[in-house]
Parts: sequence; C-alpha cells; structure tokens
Amino acid sequence: MQVELRYGKGGLDITLDPAWRARLVRKPSMPAITDPPSAVRRALAHPVAAPALVEAAAGARSACILICDITRPVPNGTVLPVLVRALIGAGVPAEAITVLIATGLHRPNEGAELRELVGDDWVLETVRVENHDARDDAAHVHVGTTTRGNVVRLDRRFVDAELKIVTGLVEPHFMAGYSGGRKVIAPGVAHRDTITTFHSARYMEDANAVNCVLDRNPLHGDQLEIVAMIGGAVAVNTVIDEGRRLSFVNYGEIVNSHLDAVAFARRFTEVPVAERFPTVVTSAAGFPLDKTYYQTIKSMVAPLDILEPGGTLIVASQMSEGMGSAEFCDAQRRLIRLGPERFLDSLIAKRHADIDEWQTEMQLKPMRIGKVQLYSTGLSGSDSALTGVEMIDSVEQAIRDSVARAGDSRVALVPEGPYVVPQYRPEAESRRSAA
Repeated sequence: MQVELRYGKGGLDITLDPAWRARLVRKPSMPAITDPPSAVRRALAHPVAAPALVEAAAGARSACILICDITRPVPNGTVLPVLVRALIGAGVPAEAITVLIATGLHRPNEGAELRELVGDDWVLETVRVENHDARDDAAHVHVGTTTRGNVVRLDRRFVDAELKIVTGLVEPHFMAGYSGGRKVIAPGVAHRDTITTFHSARYMEDANAVNCVLDRNPLHGDQLEIVAMIGGAVAVNTVIDEGRRLSFVNYGEIVNSHLDAVAFARRFTEVPVAERFPTVVTSAAGFPLDKTYYQTIKSMVAPLDILEPGGTLIVASQMSEGMGSAEFCDAQRRLIRLGPERFLDSLIAKRHADIDEWQTEMQLKPMRIGKVQLYSTGLSGSDSALTGVEMIDSVEQAIRDSVARAGDSRVALVPEGPYVVPQYRPEAESRRSAA
C-alpha cells in the first residue's frame, strides 16, 4: 500500500510495510463547491450579522481588503475578482481600493510570487496591491491597549479605510486556535511591537494558546479586543478541502462570520483518534506551507496529541526556501547552544519576543514528548544543523527503525500535515464500533 504525503507542489509516496499496523488520519470527505465565483457572490448578498456588501459599500469613499501572504493557500483568484467588482459596482472608486497583503513579520510578496498570490491579473491592474511592513513605524497608527497590556498599532491604510474587509482561510492554527478573520488584522497588519508582544512567552506558554482552542485563548482574546478598537470590520471566510477546492465561503461581520466558518471547519479538521502511537508520520502540508523550516514547525505541533511519550515523530517537508528569516536562524542557534530548558528560561521574562524566536519556542513542544526526525530535499548541510532535530534520508527507513525501537508496529500517518489535528479520544473506537 502506498500513501502520498503532501510535499512541495507534488507529493511524496511512502510504501507501507504490510507488517505495520498503519492508521491514516485524514479529514472526512468534504463538500466541494462546484461554482466558486457564484458561491462568493451569494455570500456577499446573504451576509452573517451585517448588511449585504452592496449596502455596506454604498457611499464609501475608500476600501481596504486584507489578504494573507504566500504562506496560506487562500483561493484569492476566486474571491478577489468578485469582491473588487462588487465594490466598484457599488460606487467605490477603483483607485480608492487597496488590497493589502497581511504579511505580519514575514517578507513581502513581489514579482511573480505576487501574481501567484493574487491569482488574477485584472485585480493587479485595477486596484493597488501593496505589502504590509511591520517594521515601518510611520506606516502605523495607535488604536488602543488590550487588557493584557498589548499596545496596538495597525497599518494606517487599513485603519483609515472607510470600508475594512478581511479575507482569509479558516484552518487550525497552533497558537491562535484557528486562522482567518481577526487574525488577519493582528498580527497580519500590526506593528512589530504589537506582534512581538502577541508572540512573547507569556502568551505562547499559555495552556490555551494551542490548535483549535478559542475559549480563553490569550491571542484570540486580544484579537477580539482589537476588532472592537477599530470599530469592527467585515470578512470573507473560506475553507478548502484536501484537494485545495473551495468547500465553504461566507461573508459578514468579522467575528460572527468567522465563528460560523470555524464551526464548519471543526467538523472536518479535528479528527478523533482512539489511541496514541509510538510512530507518527506527517507532512508540512506541501506548497506553500512547506517552503521554509520556520513554517514546518507547525506540522510538528499538530499531531502531538496522538504521539506516545518517548515516541518518534517523522516529518516530511520540502523547504525549497531553506530555513526562513535570519532572525529565526539566530533563535535556532540559541536553542542549540543553550538547550531547550535554558532557551525557554531566556524567554520567560521578556515583554517583547525577539522576531521569529516564537517558532523556535513552539519547536520545544514536540521535543518535550519524543524524538523528532525530518526529511527534506531543500536544506543545505549547514542549514540542516540549525534545525535541532535529526535529519533522515528516507521516511520509510525511519519508520522501520522507529517500529524496531518501540517494538510496536502501530504507525499513524497524517498526509495533510497541520491542516488536520488528530485528537486523542479513547471513546472514539467504541463509537466507531457501535456505528
């Protein structure tokens, strides 16, 4: 039997030994929308807890549309043409519409990558498409301070727009519970100091700052406060299936519409599993998420609930762009030099995290539970040394070795990586048997 793991723009085929007791952990079958542009138009006309877009845009002299950066496979090529045409049709001047890429502290998306991200040449030619720059002090405006003390500064292009629109993909997120909606605003178009507060250890080490949890999640709580500070916004929320086809789209008031999208996504992305496994194999979800090691760490966190303590987690990620930012590489060097415990101790007292060190902090989670092994064809030898995990030449051989070490042939495989969150639920087997 063969299983294809998401890997780069293609896949990585793994041949399973019949002696292994393999369990595939995948989403249940999701509905696929047959006419996505029409579905977007219907969503704009039938909003959640808000006026229809044509009413919201009537009389608006400017609009700012936030989109995620290249690390998220959002169907922008479907959503943006419909959205921009609707705004122009409602009377918003094309020259007063800005599509703002919510990069957070990631690098800008330019050239051919920008065209790929936007997905529609007409949009690029008709309205302004610009990158957010979290390091540009003058580009941000102070909007308030959260109850946790985070001083919030946001990109003034978004704050000053009469109509504020957020677009995004709703999927599990290993810090904020679920992506999309309010998260595209902050950290998406927030100032560096706001982002580094969000990602400080006092947020990251909170027990509720994890995949699929919104209740009492400190990031989510701050994000909701920030939405209120700017007087609200509207959102287009999308959910995609394993084949990257549009499965759900809605539009409306940002908080309520996002919660509706989360409710839909939960039915598929949170997968109950009745046992824990000594060997877990996963991917970094393929392109575009597996372009860097920085993003790959998400895949190390998502399946931890079904990894037995002391077990082996095997991750396949192409990493065509290598490690990630220079700041992230510096954090990885500190992890290797200090070791996990001293590295974490160095973070606890900080009010502002160093840029990108939070991803290194998240790598500590799988390292606390078991052995982490990494397969990649995109890292150089020097970069491989910075991962802090064991590099492997073959996923199949790594599985064989893990099975032998554990003396246990049970293997769980999560082909789609962090887009699926396995959850240990011992009662799941009895429910399945009863069915």
